[in-house]
Amino acid sequence: MPDPMIWTLSGPWLAAAFAGGYLLGSIPFGLVLTRLAGLGDIRSIGSGNIGATNVLRTGNKALALATLLLDSGKGAAATLLALWLAGPEAAVLAAGGSMLGHTFPVWLGFKGGKGVATALGVLLAISWPVGVFACLMWLLTALVFRISSLSALVALAAAPFFGWWWTADVRIGALGAFIAVLVWVRHKDNIRRLLKGEEPRIGAKKKAPAA
Repeated sequence: MPDPMIWTLSGPWLAAAFAGGYLLGSIPFGLVLTRLAGLGDIRSIGSGNIGATNVLRTGNKALALATLLLDSGKGAAATLLALWLAGPEAAVLAAGGSMLGHTFPVWLGFKGGKGVATALGVLLAISWPVGVFACLMWLLTALVFRISSLSALVALAAAPFFGWWWTADVRIGALGAFIAVLVWVRHKDNIRRLLKGEEPRIGAKKKAPAA
């Protein structure tokens, strides 16, 4: 196999890593699984999102869990494959590409998910301590406030700072910052509801549609 450092320094390989990450990330597992299960188009129910949270609104917990694992797994797989084949720079680009693929998939008119599960998979793959930190931050925030969207926003906003501190690698910090900005942008409606005090809590019955 060619020297990974040679691949890392090659522009075409870096572009291929990004493109491959995007294509893998753009697989809409939530949509595919719900259709295979005979539940129709997930985009027509609840928030219209293709992620695990909206899949859970079908009442099929197993399908929601499968969506969560597959959405996380595709981000991790894109990152680890690029790292193995071409080195850390390619891994960072593949990770970013997988995030963009999930949130803006070309197959669905660039209308995808919010990226939380894929983000956690990417962080666990690029630096498992950073990924574990993000998962623990999500859990801690959820236990205190019982709001899923807030937990995701806090966890992914904190991850870049922990990444810089833990790894001293600017690439990890930059990737974490990119992920945080992308996820926050995709949660703009949730942020509006949070500011109004209208975001539903975990386990609460919703009186209005939630994204």
